Amino acid sequence: MTNDLAHAVRALGGELASGNSAAFRLVVEGQARDLHPIIRDEFYRIAREALRNAFRHAHATRIEAELAYGPRLLRLRIRDDGDGIPAKILEEGRSGHYGLPGMRERAKQIGSKLSIWSRMGLGTEIDLRVAGSIAYRRAARSRLSLFRKKSQVRL
Repeated sequence: MTNDLAHAVRALGGELASGNSAAFRLVVEGQARDLHPIIRDEFYRIAREALRNAFRHAHATRIEAELAYGPRLLRLRIRDDGDGIPAKILEEGRSGHYGLPGMRERAKQIGSKLSIWSRMGLGTEIDLRVAGSIAYRRAARSRLSLFRKKSQVRL
């Protein structure tokens, strides 16, 4: 899997949209950042489950994903204009299926917040957020740059 989360989500959405009546669109806000591999992988897995559910079950005409690289927050939203999820399934998931509970568990494991809103006949929106301090890789400082800073200190 590429480190480019937007590319991976776009490719997945395009693949799921082919042969389906729903149109898919991805909107990316902000400058793409290098993500911690675990965060990238879990965001992708949650996106994959959300998109699969939307394409398989929602009977939507439009499915949209929004990936926002903010300075302090990485955010993924997926929404559709489909049938919505019945309240009982939204709370508990389907018996014998791990889709929604699995998404919640993945989000919890990486310290992110997952919110799911749905109304019958009005569609579903999934909002996944994690702090930038967790999501983004920091540029490694070389020992040489640390040495330079120390050598510039005057006594």
